Amino acid sequence: MAAQTRRSARLSATLLGRCGTPVLVPTRAGPGQHRSPVPALPAPGTWSSRLSRMSHRDLYRLSIVDPDQFWGSAAADRLRWSEPFHRVRDCDLSTGRIAWFLGGKINVSVNCLDVHVETHPDRVALIWERDEPGTEVKVTYRELLDTTCRLANTLKSHGIQKGDRVAVYMPVSPLAVASMLACARIGAVHTVVFAGFSSEALAGRIQDAQCKAVVTFNQGVRGGRLIDLKATVDSAVKNCPTVQHVFVAQRTENPAVMGQLDVPLEEAMSSQSPVCPAEPLDSEDLLFLLYTSGSTGKPKGIVHTQAGYLLYTSLTHQYVFDHQDGDVFGCVADVGWITGHSYVVYGPLCNGSTTVLFESTPVYPDPGRYWETVQRLKISQFYGAPTALRLLLKYDESFVKKYDRSSLRTLGSVSGSLRSARCVRVSLTRLTEERFPAPLQTDGLWLQPLHTSESPVSTEDPPVQQTAASGPALSDGRGWSSELRPEKNSLPL
Repeated sequence: MAAQTRRSARLSATLLGRCGTPVLVPTRAGPGQHRSPVPALPAPGTWSSRLSRMSHRDLYRLSIVDPDQFWGSAAADRLRWSEPFHRVRDCDLSTGRIAWFLGGKINVSVNCLDVHVETHPDRVALIWERDEPGTEVKVTYRELLDTTCRLANTLKSHGIQKGDRVAVYMPVSPLAVASMLACARIGAVHTVVFAGFSSEALAGRIQDAQCKAVVTFNQGVRGGRLIDLKATVDSAVKNCPTVQHVFVAQRTENPAVMGQLDVPLEEAMSSQSPVCPAEPLDSEDLLFLLYTSGSTGKPKGIVHTQAGYLLYTSLTHQYVFDHQDGDVFGCVADVGWITGHSYVVYGPLCNGSTTVLFESTPVYPDPGRYWETVQRLKISQFYGAPTALRLLLKYDESFVKKYDRSSLRTLGSVSGSLRSARCVRVSLTRLTEERFPAPLQTDGLWLQPLHTSESPVSTEDPPVQQTAASGPALSDGRGWSSELRPEKNSLPL
């Protein structure tokens, strides 16, 4: 019992990062336990070797001339399959029929965790840049896999199974990432709701998705303020009869008022095995639902499926942002948005990268926060939003100049409009004092993250590189109505 208590305490210390240097999560299976076997890699494809000989423009041309060879080689070589696909695609835009990698079975969490634990278990997967500067917590791939498996087993022990919907109402944190991956591991469908939304907005999404469980923190911490997340969830689930369990983790030391539905998450996880067999899933099975903002009507749950979405985020993370082995990728988006799903979680982790989880705001404790973080964590790619960049332009340049930004190699900005192009160029040039060849301006839509570009990192000096759709869709996104049926006219992006 004492050993089990110590394991639980270590788990909490690492993931929640309450104070001091984090203590690592225990990484070995207990007596008589063996880690579940990971499906063997398919025969090596031609993707990696072709890349070394082909320019980006030639690769783009190949994707147009022979898309099946292009995407099929990429999928076979970059992803681990439990069963190989027999057909690359079945697409008919006139009817809205979109399917990728037919017949294949895959598990996203295996591709994001297990394959990297086999080769570099102690590489840092997550750097949690918490609200207070200098209190970051690092989580390795081995730790993240064990935590994900414990959480997945916790969900299973409470009746969550393949196809069930799970709402995640948490700010950016390792436990939010583990919650997403735990759902992916057992075939549950996660729907992450931005932790700043009201109880009414949360309830609407839970009702629409018919969520069986909610995962949340007692409180959130942002900009020096405490946010009572549990109270928001309590108010929301009163109107959500499908919710059977609310899993509550402790982000702060303040106790949460627990009710009949509530399950103390750390306590439940501490008694679970760090080994959870991954569910083989069809390529077109649901991975997650993400809801539109509702600014033009009732929020719609957008479906993202397994293999196509994962390959898309893996490719764009690597080639659009010029991500290389050993880089620290700094996307400061919230996991409640599609950008956070794709470029905080799934893309970087599929590529075995180190990704930053930014919990705070760009102006806390002062307007130099981004650049102090870049200096301290030695971030290689920085990916932000025009709103934040415009905000920072209001402040004195001394907040920028006192920090070393020499680690930065690629800059990107999320935007849905070319009107933000000048803001991106002016902001990034001024804020970094560097003439970057082509700051990436990307269309981070609710539906999909559009990040395809003919020249990810240009050697010339164009204005601002606006990335746009330039090839067959690979992200498997489809608009769904409130009844969770495909919208008739929705097309891939």
